[in-house]
Amino acid sequence: MSSKKKVALVVGAQGVIGRNLVNHLTELGDWEIIGLSRRGGESSGPVRHVPVDLLDVDDCGAKLAALTDVTHIFYAAYQERPTWAELVPPNLGMLVNVIETVEPVAKGLEHISLMQGYKVYGAHLGPFKTPARESDPKHMPPEFNVDQEEYLENRQKGASWTWSAIRPSVVCGFALGNPMNLAMVIGAYGAISKELGLPLRFPGKPGAYDKLLEMTDAGLLAKATVWAATDPRCANQAFNINNGDLFRWNEMWPKIAKFFDLEVASPLPMSLDVVMADKEPLWNEMIEKYGLEPHPYKDVSSWAFGDFVFSWDYDMFADGSKARRFGFHEYVDTEEMFLKILADFRRNRIIP
Repeated sequence: MSSKKKVALVVGAQGVIGRNLVNHLTELGDWEIIGLSRRGGESSGPVRHVPVDLLDVDDCGAKLAALTDVTHIFYAAYQERPTWAELVPPNLGMLVNVIETVEPVAKGLEHISLMQGYKVYGAHLGPFKTPARESDPKHMPPEFNVDQEEYLENRQKGASWTWSAIRPSVVCGFALGNPMNLAMVIGAYGAISKELGLPLRFPGKPGAYDKLLEMTDAGLLAKATVWAATDPRCANQAFNINNGDLFRWNEMWPKIAKFFDLEVASPLPMSLDVVMADKEPLWNEMIEKYGLEPHPYKDVSSWAFGDFVFSWDYDMFADGSKARRFGFHEYVDTEEMFLKILADFRRNRIIP
């Protein structure tokens, strides 16, 4: 690891991945951190937040061209779009705007870390080869994760910096207002089920209840991301990062129900995005009744993402042994992860 000054540029610093990454870098104590996001944030200690529209080239130039001290770029930004093809232009464009603004001025740049996911393996399209491995062949485009990695590979040729691609499963952590936070989906769904006097029913597709899958804890992911960015052995490599265990919803669901003191009833396929669309008035009543923090309903409900995850009626896991072979040996028990995050939501008055 380099002993010189380390300056991290965390792109997407307000998402569940970015926030945990900023927290981990802060705890390490030897990093200066610059967080980029659309809405910015409160700067304190070694962390400085910069609000920027990453799709606006001029705004990127105005806000990022002075970041000459950056040594590591951690890219975890994402913009949602309704189709796979529509995801490509904004998500590739944001990465290009960041790199082509910062790289020419950051003469001490050492590494660019790219956050990806199992979409690289076609996991979002249907049943795919499991366990997925970093060496697996590519699938038919469109896929912005692949386009981003190819851009980095081409940009890196002849450069002094290196890159890494980090591929987590579903990332779970404490964050609000994130379109892909499964833990918050479960927390809000469980709380509303209890308020209505209902058992906790698994809402996914028939067949999804008993398939094998895995998760990635956001704190574990932060550690792995910094490890890959600072260990020379990881240069220009991709790594699957997961908790290290597998589970099935039919075993996990009763344990989640127990957290809410709820009974479990038979699964009932339903779109959360549809059946929870009218629950905002109820949520507002719950805020008053239980003295919850007044977070808008839209910030605690990622129902469409919940529908996506609960639709996987096929195995969803990847081989994480490459990271272990390269030296990363951390793991997280997934049951403990879910219960800890739900307890954090309760302690912070997000759910009753």
